[in-house]
Amino acid sequence: MVYNGGATAFSVMEWSSEDVKSCLKKEGVEDDTIRILCDENKLDGKCLLMLNENDFALDPISRLTLRDRKKLYFVSKTVQRENQNILIDLGLLENPSGSIYSPQPQYNKLETRLESEYGDSERISPPISEDGRPRYPPEKTKAFLSFLYVVAVTWITAFVMVIVHDRVPDMKKYPPLPDIFLDNVPHIPWAFDMCEITGTVLFTMWLAVLLFHKHRFILMRRFFALSGTVFLLRCVTMLITSLSVPGAHLQCQPRNYPTQGSLRFSDLAKKLSQAYVIWRGAGMSIQGVRTCGDYMFSGHTVALTMLNFFITEYTPRHIYYLHTFSWMLNMFGIFFILAAHEHYSIDVFVAFYITSRLFLYYHTLSNNQALMQRDSIRTRVWFPLFSYFESSVEGIVPNEYETLGEIISNICLLIKSTYNDVKMHVTVAAKSSSSSTTTNHVMETVSRTIVENNKNK
Repeated sequence: MVYNGGATAFSVMEWSSEDVKSCLKKEGVEDDTIRILCDENKLDGKCLLMLNENDFALDPISRLTLRDRKKLYFVSKTVQRENQNILIDLGLLENPSGSIYSPQPQYNKLETRLESEYGDSERISPPISEDGRPRYPPEKTKAFLSFLYVVAVTWITAFVMVIVHDRVPDMKKYPPLPDIFLDNVPHIPWAFDMCEITGTVLFTMWLAVLLFHKHRFILMRRFFALSGTVFLLRCVTMLITSLSVPGAHLQCQPRNYPTQGSLRFSDLAKKLSQAYVIWRGAGMSIQGVRTCGDYMFSGHTVALTMLNFFITEYTPRHIYYLHTFSWMLNMFGIFFILAAHEHYSIDVFVAFYITSRLFLYYHTLSNNQALMQRDSIRTRVWFPLFSYFESSVEGIVPNEYETLGEIISNICLLIKSTYNDVKMHVTVAAKSSSSSTTTNHVMETVSRTIVENNKNK
């Protein structure tokens, strides 16, 4: 945020004394006052942001006219209100609703009350840069760990899908359950393939966002963490209760495996093989994967909704055509799932609700790091992945993009840096080997000399 009355369009933390002087002139402050504040006392943007009521009671501000003091007070209050995130990062503001001008501000009272209520709970706050501007480190290691997390969860999901397929109720004894939507919409055979095509389009759009987004590793980390968590929850709901097949067109028969003797290992091997087929095909029918029993809740709806929310969150707000198109694909994909009679309506509703709520809760916490500071121990217990992955992110991640030329340049720099690192390690290893060889040669020479001297004696 920047003060609209300022002379520049960048952060107030970057204002020089000249920028503050220009700002005060626009507010009608007297030239003598501006000279005292900006020329003699070097009032810059940081100082303006940190002014409080105690400063107004001291020289040189206390010697100003009432009119100029009020104008300076108005400017400082406006700047501080528009830069509350910076004040929170600097530790100058704990409660945005509290006044930062009173001698005993409300945030001090809030801090005292929280400390008395929660004891000595450790406060966690992300590190800030020296200039006070938020930092967004890529932390590629965390992105890689989140990728391993989602890969492990998809494997678990595939194995659970094999188990629930073998537990599917007999279609002759347990017909489809009553469902308002399925009972009133005829079965459309090609609808499920259309659902997966819409998902593929959304996934392609998301890959394009990741390619050009400046903070792509943060986005990847969040996407993998949220997707893995939702699908891990889906494994639990699939195992707990087995619903009957939603459509009569589905041919679902449980596979019978031997459960005694040495054939148990063969049974497990077959299940793992079938799980690999599901995992390799991403559970999609267009990849030849057909399963039953994995109804509560819909994995296709989870994928569609997660992709839609990430696309709309990490693209500029003015590209509303893209957002509208993304939401249309999400809604049509859900309709195709139901029209294909592959899931009950409750499966789709619960999947959409859980995915959207978890996405919003996660981003609400990550965008408001001050909420984490209340009790870090509870945060780490209830949200361990969040506490780890978001520990270094400061506020809302801006939607900043790189051009294709910048991406190519960054790749070239990465390759060059990697090459130099490898070259340096090889050189160090060669020098170490050469030094070791020289030392061995000297030792051998000394040994031969000693032996010859002994022989001569």
